[in-house]
Amino acid sequence: MAFLTEPEPNRGVAVPIVPGISRIVANNPSLMTYHGTNTYLIEAANGFIVLDPGPDDDGHVKGILAATQGQVSAILLSHTHSDHLGATAALKAHTGATTYAFHLSADPAFFPDVLLRDGDTVAGMTAIHTPGHASDHLCFARPDGLVFSADHVMSWSSSIVSPPGGDMAAYVASLRLMLLRDDYLYLPGHGPPLPNPRPYVEELLNHRVKREQAILQALHNEPHTTWDLVERLYSKSHPWLKRAAERNVVAHLLKLQMEGLVVQQADRWQSKETASDPR
Repeated sequence: MAFLTEPEPNRGVAVPIVPGISRIVANNPSLMTYHGTNTYLIEAANGFIVLDPGPDDDGHVKGILAATQGQVSAILLSHTHSDHLGATAALKAHTGATTYAFHLSADPAFFPDVLLRDGDTVAGMTAIHTPGHASDHLCFARPDGLVFSADHVMSWSSSIVSPPGGDMAAYVASLRLMLLRDDYLYLPGHGPPLPNPRPYVEELLNHRVKREQAILQALHNEPHTTWDLVERLYSKSHPWLKRAAERNVVAHLLKLQMEGLVVQQADRWQSKETASDPR
């Protein structure tokens, strides 16, 4: 994969991305979040729209308030993972902004003011339900071809699909859904903007298809545990990255199981074809 990189950002500073949209990167860098969560500030007639307030961090909230002068009319959530949702309550308390999120929240403790469904319009953007990384994941698309792709498509890394909230079949379907569109720019939840995203999305999809084929091939030869497959198919050495790889493998296996191609016996998985072979 041809991932993109960018320099370490200044914290608490809103940096213009395109006219009318700025970005503040939260101070939560990690192997899973790159330099941190991207919070987008979108200029609107009645103040700013904040898309993904970021983690529960007072300094980040202060940065948002300073950049918007507290004039926040709406808070949009791409999904309810804590690194995107965490600052929502504090930002709403400071501004009284209306919160918008998918109508079936993956976080039972979060109740948005406005429930969004696939195809709904908010702030001139269309909400696109793109489950896979998270069951309640939304992308937000402007009519001009700019899409806030959040964690569904990121420029710096492929997405983690970790069951039960993550679903590989849904993720692949959501990638195919985005390939039906003709967008010119993605603004992801982590990492730099992604211009001309279609070839990149095609590459993400092909990567998942090839990974799935490699898993099937491995299981055709002999049964494996999920960790066997990680060691066989991935070159990760850091424990966190190996754990993320294992979650993706589980997601692939559950998809293949649903499609009737693999079966699980205790802690091992094998090809359905091999399992049914009497030899």
